[in-house]
Amino acid sequence: MTNASDPQPSPPPAPHEPQGPHVTHLPLHTTVVLLTAAVIGLVIGALTALTGVPVAAAVIAGLASSGSSIPVLRSFVQ
Repeated sequence: MTNASDPQPSPPPAPHEPQGPHVTHLPLHTTVVLLTAAVIGLVIGALTALTGVPVAAAVIAGLASSGSSIPVLRSFVQ
C-alpha cells in the first residue's frame, strides 16, 4: 500500500555547466555541403545498383556523383 502523505520534493535540476569552450570542428557551410553530397552519392549508388550492374560499379557511380556534386553544392549554398 502506498503512503500518500507529503512525499519528499525532488531536488531542482542542476544547471548545465559547460566543460570548456564550445569548439566546432567544421563550419556549418562545410557540413551542409558534405552531408548533401553524401546523400546524393547514396541515392545515385542505390539507383545504379538497382539497375543490375555489379556492386563495384554502383559504388564507383555513387562516389563519382558525390565528389562531382561538391563544387556545385558549394556554389549553391554560399
